[in-house]
Amino acid sequence: MKITQLRTFIVDAGSGNWVFVKVYTDEGLVGLGEGTITSKSQTVAAAIMEHERYLIGKDPRQIERLWQAMYRYPRWRGGPVLNSAISAIEIALWDILGKSLNVPIYQLLGGACRDRIRMYAHVSGRSPEEIAERSQKLVEQGYTALKTSPLVVNDGVVRSNQGIREGVAKVRAMREAVGPDVDILLDAHGQFTPVMALDMAERLVELQPFFFEEATQPEDVDGLAWLSERVRIPLATGERLFTKYGFTQIVDRHLVNYIQPDIVHCGGILELKKIAAMAEAHSIDVAPHNPQSEVSTMASIHLNACTPNAVILEHVHANPPWRYDLFDTTYNVKDGYAELPTKPGLGLELNEAEAAKHPYRADFRNMWVWEDGSVADA
Repeated sequence: MKITQLRTFIVDAGSGNWVFVKVYTDEGLVGLGEGTITSKSQTVAAAIMEHERYLIGKDPRQIERLWQAMYRYPRWRGGPVLNSAISAIEIALWDILGKSLNVPIYQLLGGACRDRIRMYAHVSGRSPEEIAERSQKLVEQGYTALKTSPLVVNDGVVRSNQGIREGVAKVRAMREAVGPDVDILLDAHGQFTPVMALDMAERLVELQPFFFEEATQPEDVDGLAWLSERVRIPLATGERLFTKYGFTQIVDRHLVNYIQPDIVHCGGILELKKIAAMAEAHSIDVAPHNPQSEVSTMASIHLNACTPNAVILEHVHANPPWRYDLFDTTYNVKDGYAELPTKPGLGLELNEAEAAKHPYRADFRNMWVWEDGSVADA
């Protein structure tokens, strides 16, 4: 079997663009992958296609060899764009391998180590009352874990004391609405200074969050260590870290309780499996970052299915409303848990006609400032 062609697809998902790749073979098997990254979709698509000249004529089943070549031969390694491009292709190669052997991907990585995958949903609200009501509705749908951002920012201006105070009020309303047995996950998005993060963490102790995510910037490992030594709630990080090398210090130093590699950024399925094994040896759990499309979600479900310390998975389930029309099949979620996939390979196919209805549109993330007008992380 040989690779004959790569094609990319950019789909406007409303809040950003999804980036997909199809890898074609001379035996008619086609693999599907995703390399979505915020505000850089055209750049990632170009980076994916840069690999075509190397991959044509290669055996798609030699996944480790091809990954090593894509990562190491160009000399310039790392970063979100290059790793997202490699991740997209790698996921597609696993899709081809699973289809060629007529088994789901997780069966090729040791088989299932659990019967179902715990999922958590996102919740937001403009007031404590609104977020409490929305939280209750998600619990009624069966979710046992919910995630929100704990920092409130009004009119694009970060006011630390007010933002933290109002954020804690929302989290408290969530806890009162859902009770003590529903887990609440908090995502700081790297928007806090270390001092702000410690302040927020101290105020959250009584509300017993499942974890406090990305409370510091990923470049500052010692800043994370400083926070880790002082907080009394579990910490999580990793969505902006790449490959096993990016996680080594954090895992070796036990700086967090949960790592969060993103399967479409960190290097793909096998690379995330390796990162999880590193964490397992240090008694650290894995909660993959997964805010993208169903390709990312399905790839992550396969990973969680066969990884003992992958304990929960992010699940963006509502927006855009046509997200499930983009694929011919998808996973089933019941009572807050995803069932294990049964179809060969990844288990879903891209509907190109539906994708064509949502062409690329330039997107931007929030552009926040501090009260003095200087740039804030958003």
